[in-house]
Amino acid sequence: MSFFECKKITKKFGGLTAVSELCFEVEKGKIFGIIGPNGSGKTTVFNMVSRFFPLTDGEIYFKGKRIDQLPAHKICDIGIGRTFQVVKPLRRLTVRENIMAGAFLRTGNIGQARHKAEEIIDFCGLQKFTNIEAKSLPIPLRKRLEIARALATDPELLLLDETCAGLNPKESEAAIALIRRIRDTGVTIIIIEHIMKVMMGISDKILAINFGKEIAMGKPQEVANHPEVIKAYLGDAYA
Repeated sequence: MSFFECKKITKKFGGLTAVSELCFEVEKGKIFGIIGPNGSGKTTVFNMVSRFFPLTDGEIYFKGKRIDQLPAHKICDIGIGRTFQVVKPLRRLTVRENIMAGAFLRTGNIGQARHKAEEIIDFCGLQKFTNIEAKSLPIPLRKRLEIARALATDPELLLLDETCAGLNPKESEAAIALIRRIRDTGVTIIIIEHIMKVMMGISDKILAINFGKEIAMGKPQEVANHPEVIKAYLGDAYA
């Protein structure tokens, strides 16, 4: 039994097929990467998994149970958390209060939620910003807060959407270190990222897609050297 599996998932928007019969499995405790050019369907996959979009066709399984008919809040409740490419924290709340909002999924007790938030603040290296309003944070810290909010829901599977986008090399290294720490706690991760250095360095397995279809899947180096992947990113002349 696979920890997580997508079977021929398809999403159509009118006459446009954004994702077409995509299949992949993710092992528990691993980091699974999804790459592809802009518009290839990566975030649409996340939106289908988290039920922001209903599937046009196909099936999704988590720990052996089919989940593609569940509402979005139930997806989070069963242990699947996610971040968003465009981060939107609760702007007028502090870092602690933002994380507490995620913790309330598992408890109605304010003290317990605050304790959970403090643990995650320490884990994510946000101690200096605990009482700062989210609207005052620069993008790198907003992205870290986005991860922290997702962690507060106690996910077993975490979907990370372009966590390193817009970060400088030092900030990217810090983000990679955090992602590895999350993995080391036992959380399984599916990550979307454009920066190949990041994906090559942290992924156990990579799926490359273009026009919503698989073009390669395997170990990072195998995928990076695949002719169809090179063609999708650089064009026919480089394939």
